[in-house]
Amino acid sequence: MRGPKVLIVDDEANIRQSLRGVLTDEAYDCTSVGTGESCLEALTRDAYEVVLLDIWLPGIDGLETLSRIQEMPADARPAVIMISGHGNIETAVKATKLGAFDFVEKPLTIEKVSVALKNAVQQRRMDLELQRLREETVWPELIGESVPVKALRQQLKLMAGTNGRVLIFGESGTGKELVARAIHRSSQRANGPFVEVNCAAIPEDQIESELFGHRRTSLDGSVDHKIGKLQKAHGGTFFLDEVADMSLKTQAKVLRALDEHRFEPVGAPQSIQVDARVVAATNKNLEKEIERGNFREDLFYRLNVIPFTVPPLRDRAEDVPLLAGHFLREFSVAYGRRQKDLSADAIEALMNYHWPGNVRELRNLMERIVILHPQRRIEARHLSLDLSRRNQPAKSQESFGSLQEVKEAAERDYILRKLEETSGNVTRASELLGLDRSNFYRKMKALGIALKD
Repeated sequence: MRGPKVLIVDDEANIRQSLRGVLTDEAYDCTSVGTGESCLEALTRDAYEVVLLDIWLPGIDGLETLSRIQEMPADARPAVIMISGHGNIETAVKATKLGAFDFVEKPLTIEKVSVALKNAVQQRRMDLELQRLREETVWPELIGESVPVKALRQQLKLMAGTNGRVLIFGESGTGKELVARAIHRSSQRANGPFVEVNCAAIPEDQIESELFGHRRTSLDGSVDHKIGKLQKAHGGTFFLDEVADMSLKTQAKVLRALDEHRFEPVGAPQSIQVDARVVAATNKNLEKEIERGNFREDLFYRLNVIPFTVPPLRDRAEDVPLLAGHFLREFSVAYGRRQKDLSADAIEALMNYHWPGNVRELRNLMERIVILHPQRRIEARHLSLDLSRRNQPAKSQESFGSLQEVKEAAERDYILRKLEETSGNVTRASELLGLDRSNFYRKMKALGIALKD
């Protein structure tokens, strides 16, 4: 089994050769290059845990190279140990401020380099683990004892050892990302990266660069490298959230990358090989989107190898008290407040609510309760006015007094769904509805829809 990957960057060939030989004997997986430009290029092709970086280099120097490395995302950024034969306190301080993990002066010794590398690898892995734990607290584990949740856990268990592509269906706020992360953690790629792209949140003119990266040369000859999310997912899981929001043009490029296991960054002359498991998610009916010409049928069949459906919260009402209790404990600890309890009438009210925003809406409500209500016991009257008003099942169309009421109720419900899909982004929601922003605001006001802070 290969050890931690180390990239050696030094303009002196004998130092590169000597370090590579010694560190290989120490069970490190070493690569070496002679310039800062070559270092940055190597980091776009492969993932390294540590870079041993000389300060004095031809072309861009070590400090500039370090600065560019620090622009990489945290989960892909290696630890950097600076090495120099002309070191001084000022240079060491500057390197540390730029993000260097350590500073080692020449002449190098096996002991100094070995200790610095060991510490750098250990610290980077601890940082990545801390980051992973923080990300996982955004959503709880699959909390619940309802039949749909038990079935979901069983499905995850059955496909844990496979490498098939997964397509997750579910309404906004149900926890599709949670399921995607659970799939990653239970897979053979659990030690690799989990890289997410929200296709609905990236402008059309930027999504290809975000997915595949780019290589651009400016007028002064400098080269701008951007590593795409797909490349960062090499060896791990690539999560395409809200995949139905990609344009047909982008869908075609994603399809090609899936078929060929390689892609070309925008403006780059060479393609890049990639090995990543693809998990996609959507809150839309893709078969209807195919009929409307909005989604490629061939891409659908590439993605839909293992389908998952995350149930809406209204279909697992018995899980609401468990989730609510979990969120109350989470936010009580986060805000330093005393633990709160839900009364029987509050639990009944929560279980009878329709939850159009699903688990996300419940989580937001519990956070609001912790912040706004100092009392320990939470009664039904402490819940939001919207919750009280919508506590009963939605009206059927026959219960409205007039055709106008039916129309307004349908419009209100549809607008609320679009706002939920776009996380409250009025501009994006108005575009989806084909209305200009001012008309959309007037429509919201007429239907009694208020924007949440």
